[in-house]
Amino acid sequence: MRFYDPTGTRFGLPTFPLRLAPDGLATRRQLRAKGLRPGGQDVAAQLMWFSRYGHGVAVAFLYRLDLALPVRPMTAPRWAALAAAMLARRTCPACRRDAGYVIPASLGTCVPCSETAALAA
Repeated sequence: MRFYDPTGTRFGLPTFPLRLAPDGLATRRQLRAKGLRPGGQDVAAQLMWFSRYGHGVAVAFLYRLDLALPVRPMTAPRWAALAAAMLARRTCPACRRDAGYVIPASLGTCVPCSETAALAA
């Protein structure tokens, strides 16, 4: 087992292969699925595995479940900020209209404006 180092002597943190983490530890995604967040605690351990997609070794940090805190609820100002950010992503910089969808970064403008620019060129 190449990535099995429960004492942390080789990798600096206790390290486990994928799917072999001990009970009581979870990744950020697993914490979120349970309605929890790390809450400022340090990383307790890590998972390591070889990525299939040519990225080499992949790492996921593990946090202790007993130290995790509940996720903070969304407040009215946070909802307002999120709505403003989404509106900015939907607003076309050329015609300044709400496109009704997130403007693709590849186009930079809404589809009608990009088609007009393509026809003009």
